[in-house]
Amino acid sequence: MSYLVLKAFHISLVVSWFAGLFYLPRIFVNLAMVPGGSAAERDRLLLMARKLFRFMTPLGVLAVATGLGLWFGFGFSGPWLHIKVTLVTLLVAYHWHCGRILKTFETGAPSRGHVWFRFYNELPVLVLFAIVFLVVLKQPA
Repeated sequence: MSYLVLKAFHISLVVSWFAGLFYLPRIFVNLAMVPGGSAAERDRLLLMARKLFRFMTPLGVLAVATGLGLWFGFGFSGPWLHIKVTLVTLLVAYHWHCGRILKTFETGAPSRGHVWFRFYNELPVLVLFAIVFLVVLKQPA
């Protein structure tokens, strides 16, 4: 597969994965705000969260796989890459943690309030900015 085709797939998959990483924690904010007696609203939000998590997980796997394909297939190197790999590892951990949070919502009330989830929702935005700047401003090795 050519470099540009793989890169196009990678960018598309990353954008799609990030859409899920941005929206799932927003559903958590709404879940944390559901009044105690509103089972229908809670069930609807949980259904949305489950479906989104199941949809975004393969996108994340494919985004990482195409990134590894670019790295190992086309020999990127340099300090920027080590920082990017660290940030992607943090994103994978964030994705996993979102799955754990979803399980806590499914089994009962979360241990955190909606304000905490509002801040939690912003973490992938910061990582995205850092990764984009790393890739765009990288110095050749």
